[in-house]
Amino acid sequence: MNLLTHTLDSLWQVVLVGLVLGAGLPSLFALGVRSLHAGRSSDESALQPLGIAGAVVCFAVVAIAVICGILLLTADFLSGTFGIHVF
Repeated sequence: MNLLTHTLDSLWQVVLVGLVLGAGLPSLFALGVRSLHAGRSSDESALQPLGIAGAVVCFAVVAIAVICGILLLTADFLSGTFGIHVF
């Protein structure tokens, strides 16, 4: 019974991370693109500041997640290969 509860506990964590990183980041990027498009004024030539701010926030969150992922993989590679511990 302990094995079943441990397996189910691990399973929901994997599913949650998969949803956040697998579907959440691309959805957030798409929301940023949509915010950038929705921020256009009626004459379709000028962008509204609120639309730009929403897009910048969405793109910044995606960029930070990507950079953190790269740093995490690099730190794991350095510690495993060269014995250098970054974190």
